[in-house]
Amino acid sequence: MNQSPKRLAVIGALVALLGVIALSATRFASGSAIFPVRMNGKYGFMDRSGKLLVQPQFDEAGQFESGLAPVKLNNQWGYVDHVGKLAISPQFELADPFSDGLGLVVMNHKFGYIDRTGKIAIAPQYEGAGAFDHGRAPVMMNNRWGFIDKDGKLVINLQFDEAGNFADGLALVRMGGKFGYIGTDGKVAINPQFEGAGNFSSGLAVFRMGGKFGYIDKNGKVAINPQFDAAGDFHDGLAAVSSAGRFGYIDKDGKLAINPQFDQAGDFAGGVAPVWLGDRQGYIGKDGKYVWNPTA
Repeated sequence: MNQSPKRLAVIGALVALLGVIALSATRFASGSAIFPVRMNGKYGFMDRSGKLLVQPQFDEAGQFESGLAPVKLNNQWGYVDHVGKLAISPQFELADPFSDGLGLVVMNHKFGYIDRTGKIAIAPQYEGAGAFDHGRAPVMMNNRWGFIDKDGKLVINLQFDEAGNFADGLALVRMGGKFGYIGTDGKVAINPQFEGAGNFSSGLAVFRMGGKFGYIDKNGKVAINPQFDAAGDFHDGLAAVSSAGRFGYIDKDGKLAINPQFDQAGDFAGGVAPVWLGDRQGYIGKDGKYVWNPTA
């Protein structure tokens, strides 16, 4: 299965968290209008109507954010602009889309952050890290997770077994084998009690109990009962879920909006979502129809 659009969540803060969710969840910025596509093993970019904007030429590619997208060439990662021109030359072992003005990168097996000019903003020094949001980013040192601000100052102590990015003002953390949420002040907002969980989006977050996935609200109350084999975050009002080995989408009431029919599925953004049939990736609209037919 194609790995690139969801890639840096795997190398960063959400290694085990996304593993718990067990979902191929491509993460796009809500305002994103350009999306990576693969043809004949190379990546280019399309618009939300399915029109090819940048010819496939990259070994891997991520989503656009702040006008730039990470791409891989000759085993190194850099960034391109919306016409496919290199804006930051390939030089990193890994690179994440920009978030809150900074891009997460890896150099010499350490995580750090760059600004949009490619200048190092926070020196690579962490064993693991995630994206900035609400001026906070999760980082790992000595196998413990905490949070830094955009000056690189530790603002929430290294105390968690795992930590995810802030979203909707809350960050997912693991303590004592259970998942819960903290606020930007580092205080527990929802007690650790779940087998697995995901980020809040549009007031809901996916969680796992009894081996099944459902959704809670920001008070920690169950909004959609655990019933799915896998589930992702809500974006554009829909969330990808899996039943009997096939992925479809539900709305915020838990009602099926797009019938389960895909081998994997990712988040909606800008009215489209990536889906997979085998190792072929396509994009669908919110009506479930293809805007980009699956290609390898």
